[in-house]
Amino acid sequence: MKAPGCPLCEEAGGTVVFQGDCFRVVRAAEPGLPAFYRLIWTAHFREFSDLAADDRHFCIDAVACIEEALRQHLDPVKVNLATLGNAVPHLHWHVVARFEWDSHFPGAPWAVAQRKVAPEAQARIEGLLPSLEADIAARLAVLTGNRTAT
Repeated sequence: MKAPGCPLCEEAGGTVVFQGDCFRVVRAAEPGLPAFYRLIWTAHFREFSDLAADDRHFCIDAVACIEEALRQHLDPVKVNLATLGNAVPHLHWHVVARFEWDSHFPGAPWAVAQRKVAPEAQARIEGLLPSLEADIAARLAVLTGNRTAT
């Protein structure tokens, strides 16, 4: 079920890292935040509570898989999790690795930037993204496979 005019129904929303039946994970192009991911539910729902209980559990398990991979590969200071949907009312989660040097830290990713990012710090993280994203895809494939096997 898609909603006409919804950008997350009509477009990927970023570089696709994983595509499953229920959701996709994308890396969003957010300046100064090199490890900014979104889990986007495939069917158009406005709120997390609109999902059936088993889908809510599955969704949050997938968010946790992404967070765990970010922590393992990037060693961020913090990982921000958020589901806002104020501008785009389509169920999606933001999973963002945060670093003391990122453009917005310690503020929210949507706050005013506090600094320019050192190119070498960003380049180091960007160099780790291919292995991180392969791991995210593998973890989510296992999670998805386990769900359909039950």
